[in-house]
Amino acid sequence: MGSKCIDHYYAAEMTRFERLPKVHTIEREDKMNNYKSGFVTLIGRPNVGKSTLMNRLIGQKIAITSNKPQTTRNRIQTVYTCDEGQIIFLDTPGIHKAKNKLGEYMVSVAERTLKEVDVILWLVEPSTFIGAGEQHIAEQLRSVKTPVFLVINKIDTVEKAEILKFIAAYKDIVDFAEIIPVSALKGENTDDLLQAMMKYLPTGPQYYDEDTITDQPERQIVAEMIREKALRNLSDEIPHGIAVAIDRMHERPNGGIIDIDATIVCERNSHKGIIIGKQGAMLKKIGSQARADMEALLDCKVNLKLWVKVKKDWRDSDFLIKNFGYRKTDYEDL
Repeated sequence: MGSKCIDHYYAAEMTRFERLPKVHTIEREDKMNNYKSGFVTLIGRPNVGKSTLMNRLIGQKIAITSNKPQTTRNRIQTVYTCDEGQIIFLDTPGIHKAKNKLGEYMVSVAERTLKEVDVILWLVEPSTFIGAGEQHIAEQLRSVKTPVFLVINKIDTVEKAEILKFIAAYKDIVDFAEIIPVSALKGENTDDLLQAMMKYLPTGPQYYDEDTITDQPERQIVAEMIREKALRNLSDEIPHGIAVAIDRMHERPNGGIIDIDATIVCERNSHKGIIIGKQGAMLKKIGSQARADMEALLDCKVNLKLWVKVKKDWRDSDFLIKNFGYRKTDYEDL
């Protein structure tokens, strides 16, 4: 190959390589210009399945669940990221009539969130009866300009032919942007729900990197895992009066094991005995179940030690509510 041919060859190759990054840059810019990002909140009465749905949508357990109402106390923020965009979910406490300062805090967190998001998911159970609780939520939703989705959850518990009846009962109570029946437990129609939400989000950059799934500190997630197991195993009158404090969370120098010391706080001496159980059986059961979830989350062995203490009427103490991780900043500016 002559020198002129060689020069021409290298010139042609350099021109080709110079063009490649520009092509990728244009593609990347087009993607970013069409990228969606925004905030979506899940609201509804207690125990309608908000936390179960959020866990299903992000593909990992972050929010605790149980069959008892008022399981979620804080506003929990989780992140779903895909090629099309990023959705930041806010799972709020259920809207209910408050009975103490903790209850007031929980309701205020849920109501404030309506003002801060791009899409609202209102979860209801599959029923044609619209009770006072749902009417109260509908009244609030009629005053917001944010797109509202009606999400009829738990459709795995009813016949498919009945779903149209539930839609007909609710469709005119609020001006819904979308009505989507789902089963959060089984994952039915949840992909359709994600696609529908993306259509209503504004274009914009990612708020979090692709690996982020929650803004919750690990200590708080771990504390909530313990509280979840207490909710599931204890009798109805006790769970709402308990909180969990993480006293110590330390990874051993050689790695592979995390030591966690935690205290379950209750309001009555009689409750303390029930939580501990005969010869410590109930406390061991709660600890064993919580440890399994912690090890799955942290991807290592966990050495969990639990204690039980009594703090009388802690739910009416501003100091103790804050001390147990419930943030005043979530509700003080309502």
